[in-house]
Amino acid sequence: MTVKDMFETLTSRMNSNPEHLEGVSVLYKFELSGEEAGIYQLQINGKKAEYDESEPEQSDITLQMKDKDFMKLSEGNLNPTMAYMSGKLKVRGDLSLALKLQTLLKHYA
Repeated sequence: MTVKDMFETLTSRMNSNPEHLEGVSVLYKFELSGEEAGIYQLQINGKKAEYDESEPEQSDITLQMKDKDFMKLSEGNLNPTMAYMSGKLKVRGDLSLALKLQTLLKHYA
């Protein structure tokens, strides 16, 4: 599975069962390095999730990590707190939004 496939799978799962998206309005920017390096964004608003591979003008939070670590995180095989503490995950912005992402990934991974 590629990073793009993972984003498509996550947004599909979120949109088919949006109960956990209630009250969430956030634009996550992912800066990934590695074989599938690039800028990816995940916007959640109005109980709907959308994924895009473009540079957002303004994001609420930016997450930097290796593409392989993103895949592990998305599959539930990497603890986000441990990734942050060990330097595998760097966060710019509101840390509470990173914690919200962790909760969402538990529901949709």
